[in-house]
Amino acid sequence: MTLAPPRASQRPLIETRPLRHPDSADPGVMTKRGWWLLVMNLLVPGSAQVVAGNRRLGRFGLGATLLAWFLAIVTMALALFARPVLLWLTIGGGFFSTVVLTLVQALLVGYVVLWVVLTFDTLRMVRLVKLPTASRLAIPVVALVLLGLVGGGAAYAATAVGSVRNTIGSIFGQSGPSVAPSDGYYNILLLGADSGDGRDSMRFDSISVVSVNADTGAVTITGIPRELPNAPFSDGSPMQELYPDGFEGHGSSTCGWNGWMNHVRNAAEVCREDGGKGLYPDAVAKGSEPGIEATKDAAEGVLGIEIPYYVFVDMHGFAELVDALGGVEINVTERLPKGGPPEGWTGSDVNEWAIGWIEPGKQRMDGDTAQWYARSRYTTSDWDRMKRQRELQAAILAQFTPQTVLTRFNEVAAAGTALISTDLPSDKLPEFFDLMLKAKEQPVTTIELTPDSGVDEHQPDYAFIRDMIQQKLHPRRRRRRPSPDRESRARRAGLPTTARAKPCTRAPSAPALLSARATKPTATSRRRTAVGFRRFSAGCTRRR
Repeated sequence: MTLAPPRASQRPLIETRPLRHPDSADPGVMTKRGWWLLVMNLLVPGSAQVVAGNRRLGRFGLGATLLAWFLAIVTMALALFARPVLLWLTIGGGFFSTVVLTLVQALLVGYVVLWVVLTFDTLRMVRLVKLPTASRLAIPVVALVLLGLVGGGAAYAATAVGSVRNTIGSIFGQSGPSVAPSDGYYNILLLGADSGDGRDSMRFDSISVVSVNADTGAVTITGIPRELPNAPFSDGSPMQELYPDGFEGHGSSTCGWNGWMNHVRNAAEVCREDGGKGLYPDAVAKGSEPGIEATKDAAEGVLGIEIPYYVFVDMHGFAELVDALGGVEINVTERLPKGGPPEGWTGSDVNEWAIGWIEPGKQRMDGDTAQWYARSRYTTSDWDRMKRQRELQAAILAQFTPQTVLTRFNEVAAAGTALISTDLPSDKLPEFFDLMLKAKEQPVTTIELTPDSGVDEHQPDYAFIRDMIQQKLHPRRRRRRPSPDRESRARRAGLPTTARAKPCTRAPSAPALLSARATKPTATSRRRTAVGFRRFSAGCTRRR
């Protein structure tokens, strides 16, 4: 059966509008038309329908595409020229940000659905039965691949937007008041503990303070030993009234046999009938706990800085975060066992209970290995464990690259929601996000309150510790001369010291200065000598 040639009345339409009125008898024309429609659907969704199909559907799709382009251009412009505004709209505006993110997610989901409809409608308009065999197979395959790439990308973006909204609502749902930086720094108490067996009598395994420079984003992490004794509390703290001479402990296995730092939480919360509400009545309302607030006051007293916020990391789920980041790179300096000895173990052979070993050398650790690297202490000391924890914290911060966040965002968000709690207010998130980007460009400074830094582990000199922290955070400030004992400890800590002034008893007299000259003194030389002598005498007076 042969096809009749097009009528004379149809030829002008075929010649002038081949996309809408193609010559279906010509396989070459139909093939070119099919590829053109596919390209149009890819570049400007909706345009293929406007040109060759249902104009109403095409106009709707074209309008949605133009709206999407407009929103994308506005977002890019805000990201380049007004990033604080974009961050406030998306993560820092509280309920308003929740509404914005929900609307964005709905638009993305709707556009994915529209993209699917337009793609299949484009395949319908191609008329696959009119194409040669090769094109009949190639065009649908390419269309489905493009649908998976573009539509799948939009679907992933919609999921990521939902994860951002849920994560912010979960972690920052209850937060304290916004506080301005103190002395140029945002100080955050970072706490780590294993709550797998319940948190009724939990003691913190890791205590540190993260100080973020409010201008440069430079990060300084100060590690506080969990066994630091008799920590003083900051002025005005309710715990200071109970322990004016520093934390003493209770002689109890639950509340603390001694005055170690990691017993402060239980002494303020677990061991009080009211759960610490009488000491810190507003703690729960602002997203904290009485025990955490007491630990925060102790850290302020130890370091001499204001600490308005805290972040608690549940070590029970810590491995999930490391796995979500794709692992961390650590240079292991000594062989460490995984696991811990059974209760009452008094042996000396670690192999009796070790479930594995972390070997020396540079390696990329998964979550389980990283967790044991931070916990292991039976073959080393608590001081060594503190250093490893700080090393791991720095490695995790380094892993938060834009590439990692974009490719693993949902996993990181899910892990963070499960193991992190904080009282950081959501309206501070835009500022902290900017500081985090700045911090990526600078090394992390660490301070350890250990004997290597001149800190006595049994009777720490808290005045010396506060001076050390101030010198590390503000190295350009003028310092007073420390006592000989503190000066020697400052040298061990690698801190600058103040040299003693030379005595002024050997100040040369004016005649002696004159006689030291080889030539006969003149009136000008006498005046210069007198001026120099007065300057020397003034300098001695200041040093005295």
